[in-house]
Formats: sequence, structure tokens, C-alpha cells
Amino acid sequence: MSYPWTVLLPSSRFTLMELLPHCRKPLLSRREILDEGIFQNLMEILLKALEKIVQASGDSSSVLKAWLQLTAECFRCQRNACVQCTKNQSAMRNLGFIDTSVDLIKLLLGLNIAKEESCLAAVRCGLQFLGNIASGNGDSQNSIWKCAFPDLFLNCLKQEDAKVISYACMVLFACLDTWKVTELLENNEKLEVAVGAIAAYRKLPEVETEWPFLIVTDHFLKCPALVEAMYAKLSNQERITFLEITLSKISETDRAAGDDRTVLQALAEFLARCFQENCKAVLKLVSATNMDDEEALVVIRLLDVLCEMTSNNEQLQCLQSCPSLLETVVDVLRLTHLAGKQTKNIFTAAHSMSWVEEVTHPAVGFKAHLIRLIGNLCYRNKENQDKILQLDGIPLILDNCSIDDNNPFLNQWAVYAIRNLTEQNEENQAVIAQMERQGLADGSALKSMGIQVEERDGKLTLKSLKKHS
Repeated sequence: MSYPWTVLLPSSRFTLMELLPHCRKPLLSRREILDEGIFQNLMEILLKALEKIVQASGDSSSVLKAWLQLTAECFRCQRNACVQCTKNQSAMRNLGFIDTSVDLIKLLLGLNIAKEESCLAAVRCGLQFLGNIASGNGDSQNSIWKCAFPDLFLNCLKQEDAKVISYACMVLFACLDTWKVTELLENNEKLEVAVGAIAAYRKLPEVETEWPFLIVTDHFLKCPALVEAMYAKLSNQERITFLEITLSKISETDRAAGDDRTVLQALAEFLARCFQENCKAVLKLVSATNMDDEEALVVIRLLDVLCEMTSNNEQLQCLQSCPSLLETVVDVLRLTHLAGKQTKNIFTAAHSMSWVEEVTHPAVGFKAHLIRLIGNLCYRNKENQDKILQLDGIPLILDNCSIDDNNPFLNQWAVYAIRNLTEQNEENQAVIAQMERQGLADGSALKSMGIQVEERDGKLTLKSLKKHS
């Protein structure tokens, strides 16, 4: 294939096919000893490409596509030269490669052939270059941030090409630090970059989600103020995605220390408030036609996150003292339990699956998780144990001590909750014992929990049933 044009350098004249091996081979094989003159020549080619693409940007001619191919090859050379090489990263930054490359990528994304492979290949390679020159190099990270934030990131995150989105997230992750995360809060346009990262996670295939996942877990979750501002702008679908990422992160976190502990506690308090404000939306799921109601699905995910957070001592202690959280959870349990008794729906106790959709219904396990959260919040907490008694929550929990196909492990979580409610709490023990005497509590259900009622000196007490080998 021949090309009807040449690239002019100060003292030489190359055709495209002669030029590309000249640029690529030494950069790939001997990056550590490259002379800066090669980068100067490469910069001239890049600037020439920028000029020619601007001139030809209104059409889709073969000349434009040839310049796009040359641009992609330049970006590949730049990308490869920067791999784990601080010397080359600095030299290329000082020669203006970052500014010129960002300008070129912005230009390419605005072309009328931006979605064609010839253009996408150049954009992808350009983003890979920015990711490589930023890797481990604070000066390069700051330079990229200065000329690419927020415009380039916003543009890339809105593209349809999965690789463009993924590589843009890679660059964003490489550039972010504590100060830059705080800068996302300065105005709505900058905050849209954070929202775009969440949207990117939703759009990308699973194999491409590593970078947006790390952006959220390693940066966003460490800034409670950003989480709160960002959450307010997310759609319900995006909130579900954010909560799923958060759940994955806290599930793998063992014990946080120092500042991380404080940050996670602030996050826990914020998500508890979100649950309290919107929890009754889950009642929309009483109607089979609302099975996919997004507001209700957000509530379910919030409950999942709170259950996981209260499995960790640091977050547990802060959530145990959250104003009215326990009252809200008991209230929702009472409302869903009542709704399940009034009509047949997902909150109705089921002993055999009769509805096909119930197998994958999003609210399966919701009541069990409510009781799990109650049990967690009452763990070795006398104030919350007493609060459950005041809220008349003990009969409610005992009424859920049965096998329920709509709520796997419901009985086990009820056992756990009753144990935590009665631990070193004689008043709660006496209430349960009196209920059994009056026939308000099923004695067999209590025995299934490992406890039985005994009368001593005219008083009813609970006795633990311990199995001896």
C-alpha cells in the first residue's frame, strides 16, 4: 500500500512505511538508552499529525485515515517508551507530549468518524500512553490532571467503546490522590467525573471493570463528603452499582486502622441515614408488578451493606449508637411482616415455592436480613436490648421463628437475635419466659433456639439447652 504524502523532518524525508519501524523498534527494545533526539523527532511528527487532522477533520478521506494510523503508531511508541522508565517519562513530559497528546485525543473524539476503528485505535493508544507516563510519576500525574481534567475524562467516560472507557478510568485512577479527590467536590461539572466512574462500571463488561472498581474503593470511599455529594446525583441504578462495589470492599476488609476507621464510620452513618429515609420504598414490592422498582432495590442493597458493616466491630459500635436506626429497622420488619399476612406476596411466609418469580425475587431474604441487623445492633448493647423491649419487638421476632422459603436462614437469624437480646438481660429473658407460659411463644420454637423456660422460686427463667457429648 502506498501513501500520497510524506512527513518532513529537519534533515530527512521519510515515507510512512519507512518512518514507523524507525520510531517503533528502538523504543520497544532499548527504551532505557533512548536519545532525547528521537523524542524530539517523534514530537514533530505528532504535531504534524495534529495539524493535518485538524485540516482534514471535516471528511473521512483515506488521507485522514492515514494520519490517524500514523497518530496511533506515535502513541504506541510513546506508550512503550514510558513503561517503568522514569527517565523517558520525564523527558517526554518536558517536551510537551502530555499536552499535545491530550489535545489530539480531544480532537479525535470530536471527529465525525470517532466511532470508526481507525479513530478508536488512536484514542485507545493515546490513553494508554497517558496511563503509562502517569504510572509512579507524580509530576506527570499533575500535568495530565492540569490539561485533561475534567473535560477529557468526562468525554471519554461517556463514550460507547469499552476500551476507551476502561483506559480513561486507568488514567483517572493513576492521577487521583487525596487532594484531587477533594477537587471533585468543587462544582457540578467536576463531580460528574465521579458519577461517570460509577456509570462506567455499569457499562463495562465484567473483565473491564477493574479500574472503575479501584477508583471507588481506593479513592472515593475514603472521602465521605464526596460519597454524600456523589450519591445525591446518582440514578437509582447507579446507586445500586455503588452499593454493590461498597459491599464487595467492606466484605474483604478485615480491620481498618487510624484514619480509615474514622472514614468507614462516617460512611456507615451516611448509609444508615439513607436507609432510614427511604426504607419504606421496599413495600412497593408487595405488588408483583413492582418487582423491579429501582427505589426498592436500593433499599435492599442498603440493608445488605448495613448487615455487613455491623459484622465489623468498628462499624458496629458507631451504628449501634446511630439515632433511631434500630427503631427504623423494627418498624420496617413490622410493616413487611404485616404486609405478608394481609395478602399473598413476597413477604408472606412460604413453605414451598409456588411462584416461579420468587426464586429470583430481589426481596428474597429481606426479612431475614432485617432480623440479622437487629441481632447485630443488640450485640452486647444493653441500651438497644432494652429498646427492643420498649418497641415490642420481641414478639415480632419470635413470630418469625419459622422456616420460610422466601427468607432463607430466617430461623437461624431469629435464634441469633434472641440470643443477643437475652444475653445478660434478665428482663428480656423474663418477657420471653412469660410469653411461653401464656402460650404467646411457641415452646418448640424456643427449644429450636437452644433455650427452654424453667420456673424457680416462683419466677420464670430461660435456661440454655447445652448438648453434652
